[in-house]
Amino acid sequence: MRVHIREFRLIAMCRVLGVQRSGYYTWLRRGPSARDRDDQRLLGLIKHHWLASGAVYGYRKITLDLRAAGERCSRHRVRRLMKLEGLRAQIGYGSKPRHRGGPVGAVENVLNRDFAPVAPNKVWVTDITYIRTYEGWLFLAAVMDLYSR
Repeated sequence: MRVHIREFRLIAMCRVLGVQRSGYYTWLRRGPSARDRDDQRLLGLIKHHWLASGAVYGYRKITLDLRAAGERCSRHRVRRLMKLEGLRAQIGYGSKPRHRGGPVGAVENVLNRDFAPVAPNKVWVTDITYIRTYEGWLFLAAVMDLYSR
């Protein structure tokens, strides 16, 4: 109701929702409940343990960590709070991206293991590697002139 107070009259919202105006004002003056305050405190601990795990642990392991730290909480409560905050376990690592096209053409060996060119800008080498991150796979391609490195 507080969000829509600029769009609709309070009397109309109370009538439609079946709420007494005095009850709304009482709720408005009252601060967060003890349960809400405890949930916020517990959510801070959950985030701490989740980040300490490298954003890998799910609600089961977070619950075990919290209990080992002396906190009394159920796994259902930890699951609810993590779901509301959008904290999730990392599931699997996936696989490296693979080439799925046709056959890659073989290039003939033009260097013949001669890695000491006599002039710059004559021999270039390259390599590619895959790096796993939290967002997915990144590709790193390095290109180097063998003369000047």
